[in-house]
Amino acid sequence: MTSDTATHASQGRTAAEQPPPWQLRLRRFGYAARPQQDVRERLVPPFPEPGTRVWSLLGVRQDAAHRLARWSGWTSPLLVTLFAGLIRFWHLGSPKAVIFDETYYAKDAWALWKYGYEAKWPDDINDKVIGGWSDVADAPGYVVHPPVGKWVIGLGEWLFGLNPVGWRFMVAVLGTLSVLMLCRIGRRLFRSTFLGCLAGALMAVDGLHFVMSRTSLLDSVLMFFVLAAFGCVLVDRDRSRARLAAALPVGPDGTARPDDGVGDGLRLGPRPWRIAAGVFLGLACATKWNGIVFLAAFGLMIVLWDAASRRTAGARRPYRSALRRDVPWAFLSTVPVAIAVYLASWTGWFAGSGTYDRTNGWQHSGYNRHWAENDGGYSTDGFLAGVLNPLRSLWKYEQEVWQFNTTLSSPHTYQSNPWSWLVQARPVSYFYESPKPGEDGCPVDAADKCAREVLALGTPLLWWAACFALAYLLYRWALRRDWRAGAVLCGVAAGYLPWFLWQERTIFVFYAVVFLPFLCLALAMMIGAILGPPGSSERRRVAGAVGAGTLVLLIAWNFIYFWPIYTGHAIPVDAWRNRMWFDSWI
Repeated sequence: MTSDTATHASQGRTAAEQPPPWQLRLRRFGYAARPQQDVRERLVPPFPEPGTRVWSLLGVRQDAAHRLARWSGWTSPLLVTLFAGLIRFWHLGSPKAVIFDETYYAKDAWALWKYGYEAKWPDDINDKVIGGWSDVADAPGYVVHPPVGKWVIGLGEWLFGLNPVGWRFMVAVLGTLSVLMLCRIGRRLFRSTFLGCLAGALMAVDGLHFVMSRTSLLDSVLMFFVLAAFGCVLVDRDRSRARLAAALPVGPDGTARPDDGVGDGLRLGPRPWRIAAGVFLGLACATKWNGIVFLAAFGLMIVLWDAASRRTAGARRPYRSALRRDVPWAFLSTVPVAIAVYLASWTGWFAGSGTYDRTNGWQHSGYNRHWAENDGGYSTDGFLAGVLNPLRSLWKYEQEVWQFNTTLSSPHTYQSNPWSWLVQARPVSYFYESPKPGEDGCPVDAADKCAREVLALGTPLLWWAACFALAYLLYRWALRRDWRAGAVLCGVAAGYLPWFLWQERTIFVFYAVVFLPFLCLALAMMIGAILGPPGSSERRRVAGAVGAGTLVLLIAWNFIYFWPIYTGHAIPVDAWRNRMWFDSWI
């Protein structure tokens, strides 16, 4: 083609086929746009056909190899999940103690299942609880987190009783299932079963996720609901883009062409996966309030995805079309649904109508349940008062909780600044004791006493490598316009950046478990780049495989090395000191 012909061809392109202005500007800096594809493949990239080479090398027959390859989209994630579950449920009841904030959530969960609201427990009751004591009076207790996470913890206690296995069981279940979800989410995001399973395997061997999956705190429950919501919006993205692709006109050569009538005007119909995302985001908010940030971040991401989908389909005014066709329904399927789920999570508190005593006031009900009737001074007569008074009481309660959560500044030995979280500078010790030789697993022939610790420390090499992965994703998002990088960065930003507004507050590194799945996705994406893009030379592939394999093996070794201080296994004090790489870890 001559230059003159190329010029005329360029002038003859439709507006949808012309490169956008930002691409033309970035070409000065070495930006290279991806080669043009069928619009249907740009809207919904197909999953590559799984290969059978590995099974053939193992001597499997060709027909069986094809079946195994087709099933790998589920069998491989399930194998990773099985591994994660085995190590998380191994000696789940050890240490047999109420460790760190289990002193709040395990007991609140038990009271919730007994009365429907959190009760006030006597001081210094933990040793009695470990000894089998489970009776609690129904006096209301003041708590500072919504109830869903405690309902989840309480389900395990309902099954196994008020003991360490009972209050850790459901958290371990959700921690294990989150690995399965991450494998499947990574597979859909990267269109690669290998990279999806790699992301799940990385989270399976992260120390912070491991410890949090074996401790009845709320943050692992929050992480599960946030990850489930992300998976739902990801599925919704594929489904909606598939509808756009199916509606596009097809040219004589069999390829779909952009069409402004489809891009601007097509109604995408019911989107149940968005409603599911709203439900999970509501459950996240009803576990801890920082779920609200994910509701806002994912909502913004949904709008941008809708506009980008319509632009690819040929829309002349993609943002206007998205605002007209998609945003109202996106709002209705997420925000009101999340609010309804949040209010429903307080059903036990609402139902605790209690009894009124002239001397002691309202009894046998949740904390502040009858504030509107007492201190609020509202009439209790009539149907509307019966509906509005509980809501007014809840609003007053939430105001008190907001004041507490935003002004908490009591010094704590293990508090840390969010600037240090990504490098794991200050982990949290959940449990520590120094057994003598012959006690609690300490070897009889030990020269000195032993150390038993449960340390909420992320696998260091994984977190340090994730810092480089985040930098790589910033490059991919800013200069390569890679939507996958933007989606992962959105999850990290929503879970991480808000804490910089509360640097004077008492906060801990284990809050970072909420955005840990997105760090694992970032690291898997970077490792995929290390392996090399499609079409790389054999030499490039070998070099990439050696580099990526070395990094993954080092991370796995790092997890194994710190295993004793993740599980509370008794080791000699010298061995424990060898694992304290920095003074700030002690």
